[in-house]
Amino acid sequence: MQFENREISWIQFNGRVLQEAVDNSNPLIEQIKFLGIFSNNRDEFFRVRIATLRRLIKLAPKNSAASEALKQQLNQIISVVETQEKAYTAAFIHILKELKKENIYLVNELQLNEKQGEYVRQYFKEKVRPLLFPIILDYFQTAQVLQDSAIYLAVNISDSKGKKKERHLLIEVPSELPRFLTFDCIDGNSYFMFLEDVIRYNLDSLFAIWNYDNISAYIIKFTRDAELDIDNDVSKSFLEIMKESVKKRTKGIPVRFVYDNHIPDLLLHKIITRLNITTKNYQLRGGGRYHNFKDLMSFPNLKNELTFKAQPPLKHPAIIENKSIFSQLRKKDILLHFPYHSFDHIIDFLREASIDPKVRSIKMTFYRAAKHSLAMNALINAARNGKHVTVFMELQARFDEQANIKWTQKLQSEGVKVLPTIPGMKVHAKLILIRRLETGKNRLYSNISTGNFNESTATIYSDTSLLTANQDLGNDIHSIFELIESRYLPPHFKLAHISPFHIRDFFKSKIDREITNKEAGKEAWIIMKFNSLSDKTIANLILSTNKVQLPVDLIVRGINVLPTGVPLESENINAFSIVGRYLEHSRIFIFANNGNPEVYISSADLMARNLDHRFEIICPIIDPDLKAEIIELVKLQQKDTEKYRSLNYGEMNQYTRRNTNLPKINSQEEIYKLLKLKILNHRNS
Repeated sequence: MQFENREISWIQFNGRVLQEAVDNSNPLIEQIKFLGIFSNNRDEFFRVRIATLRRLIKLAPKNSAASEALKQQLNQIISVVETQEKAYTAAFIHILKELKKENIYLVNELQLNEKQGEYVRQYFKEKVRPLLFPIILDYFQTAQVLQDSAIYLAVNISDSKGKKKERHLLIEVPSELPRFLTFDCIDGNSYFMFLEDVIRYNLDSLFAIWNYDNISAYIIKFTRDAELDIDNDVSKSFLEIMKESVKKRTKGIPVRFVYDNHIPDLLLHKIITRLNITTKNYQLRGGGRYHNFKDLMSFPNLKNELTFKAQPPLKHPAIIENKSIFSQLRKKDILLHFPYHSFDHIIDFLREASIDPKVRSIKMTFYRAAKHSLAMNALINAARNGKHVTVFMELQARFDEQANIKWTQKLQSEGVKVLPTIPGMKVHAKLILIRRLETGKNRLYSNISTGNFNESTATIYSDTSLLTANQDLGNDIHSIFELIESRYLPPHFKLAHISPFHIRDFFKSKIDREITNKEAGKEAWIIMKFNSLSDKTIANLILSTNKVQLPVDLIVRGINVLPTGVPLESENINAFSIVGRYLEHSRIFIFANNGNPEVYISSADLMARNLDHRFEIICPIIDPDLKAEIIELVKLQQKDTEKYRSLNYGEMNQYTRRNTNLPKINSQEEIYKLLKLKILNHRNS
């Protein structure tokens, strides 16, 4: 079977995000935010995947078959992206029309009345002008760097009488300020304005000393190659190497340069000449008046009824306020489901450990931490209280390298032992291990999570997190930290499965067993929930189930290279995606096991990088109640009718369960209701 192209599969995922922007079952302002998510995803795709493709094209022998295949792939991707961008523009225009029906209006610098103009000028004077430092293009040096996370106004200044020389400048639109200025008026309407239009409205005052009468400005934006070129200088620490590499990223070659189509040819030519931009490999693209739509993710809440109904994070019924979490875990494992449950439980777990006199040590891995991380603060407090604190901070987490470098330095300054990053091998497992002295013996308490220890993303990403006092699991996690520290001695694990050593064998043994059970007439089926499947060996393992008509459900957020639902080849394998209010992020693997289901949670996706080049964990759920709970939640997603998109052959991204006679189920809403009901039942029991 021919596998799908992983890049096209990813674009199809972003297409599902775009579907949410035009889904009228979503509140209007939430639709706008989905446009921002789509835009942000697309920018990252160009910074990483398109940049990588262009590097490969450059490295391939000229006019070779490999080079031509790569170019063809790039052309195909660009074609799909352009189609999506047309749909995106249409969606944005439609949403603006719908906002008008709600008395919410987008205004530009030419549409302000006198009172609005006064307000905009005052805002500019107080907030914006101090942050503006125009760059005169005539003096621009190639050594100067324009940021790819920013947008710029290309300014054209001329004299209508032709007596003065035309001038050209660049102004960075300040990222320190909100992208949107909002204001209400006595007419009862609400108005919002892009920050660049605020600047446009005040260009006359900004350049008043030059005494020109024609001033116009046009948006331009860069997207740079984000791949890090890592120096192999053995005389430097990896921390030093990463610092230098992150700095070099700001000078990565542009992979995309977009601009306002109305920009004068002379000004555009001057910009691309000064910046050494070429038309090769689709680097230039004309567009509309506004760019950098990722800022729509933070669109202001102008009407509460146009946003999602609040779903306050729930307190887990087994975690009782003012009682020790450790005492609760000695009775029973606890399973948290974010963002439905409060991430405060993890902070409380760490906080209790930081002040408990019986706690001797805390070990923790970090891949992406919150900007103002309470988890980090708890660890620092623990170190100050005399606990032995060890942290593995992944310096190679893409786009979080700089933040993680800062946290590393902060932790080290507070006496926390920070394990060195392993070049070429990321630690992606999300683990906490606490050692507590009880009745003269060490007892281990663990947390294994499918997602980052990040209180910001924990309100958006759906993840599963196990708190346990199981000593076998605790010893396995202890062995993982020993492995990370020693780097060379893969230990034996009793319950957990670890990449790069065991996870491939894990999947082979579980799938083979289900095939054997199916052939023997026993109960056999597989449910796998993950973000991405691009590893072809694993894809072939899954495909092998079709020969015995073994039912397999794949719940995929993003990439899926395995064509499913193909007659005579994969018709017993069903793939679907849930894209909705929350970003599905948990990895869950369930195997029928002849009527005694086995349930696992994991940090790993089914990609070569996760299986071969990262430390990942697959952790069994042992408690029967928790196993049943996960199966119950997953079955809700299987029954979803509102956010369920088929990924099968001939049905890509279709809402195949909508508008049927099935009961309407939005699984993310139903999961929240179910977990809330469990709290009420617990109180009444």
